[in-house]
Amino acid sequence: MSKKLMLGIIVLLLVTNIATLFVWNQEEVDIETGNGKKYKNNEAAATVNGEEISIEEWRKALRDTYGEEHLKAMIDREIVSQLANERDISISDKVIEREISLLLAMQGVLTESEYEDLEAKWEKDIRHRYQLERLLTEDVSVTDDTMKEHYETYGEQYNFTASMQLSHIIVKEMETAEKVYNELEQGASFNLLAQEYSVDEETRGVGGYLGYLSTESQYFPDSYEVIVNNLQEFSYSEPFEVGGEVALIYLHRKLPSITFTYEEMKPYIMSELALQEKKQTLEADPLWESQDIEWIYSE
Repeated sequence: MSKKLMLGIIVLLLVTNIATLFVWNQEEVDIETGNGKKYKNNEAAATVNGEEISIEEWRKALRDTYGEEHLKAMIDREIVSQLANERDISISDKVIEREISLLLAMQGVLTESEYEDLEAKWEKDIRHRYQLERLLTEDVSVTDDTMKEHYETYGEQYNFTASMQLSHIIVKEMETAEKVYNELEQGASFNLLAQEYSVDEETRGVGGYLGYLSTESQYFPDSYEVIVNNLQEFSYSEPFEVGGEVALIYLHRKLPSITFTYEEMKPYIMSELALQEKKQTLEADPLWESQDIEWIYSE
């Protein structure tokens, strides 16, 4: 790796950070807060019973509290990215997909754009974490027998079972179900219609939300799977009869099953076990020692 390249990137970070600090100290700089308004640096960020907290006070508090931490995190990511590229450490898209699926399965209802934003952020974070783990454990060897034994014991934990994020509306008769369906077709909210019409007391108050259900779970209604398999994400079904009642389903997300062979997981098991053996925390600090880094917080 070229130290000049590293230094150039760090200088760019420094210039950006210093420029930011300079701009933050200019009284005539406009600040946009997302509410459509613009504020000057010398205006009040807040007023409490007539006492002002200036924007400059607020900005200084942010700089003093988070400035060093944030710049260090940027440098950490740049070090890991450069070393991973230099040493050809790539992370399987399949592994990243599994990690994202696990995170998604812990989320509530989000819009399609919210999902896209989260997944893009998670992908960067996951790739960084796995690359960092590999870099920190390059000097540790783990026997193949140890890794195979670990895989045989814990292999299932690396897989992801197909899951569907669902909401439903349950009504007593088809006439009501068709009325609900027509309102959906006219743009009504599935959540609000569930609260108004659904007779399922367990989910009615939360807009019919069932959460993420594994297709192998005993709680996944048998009659739902065929219907859901024909739905696109972020869409609802036509009414259908189930257990003497009538249901409509909304499919938020559909996550496919992901399984791994030993060979696919071997590099990740190796770094996982090596990290445990070293009792090493997942921090990039040890990687700084071999890099040529100058930054404004240097002693």
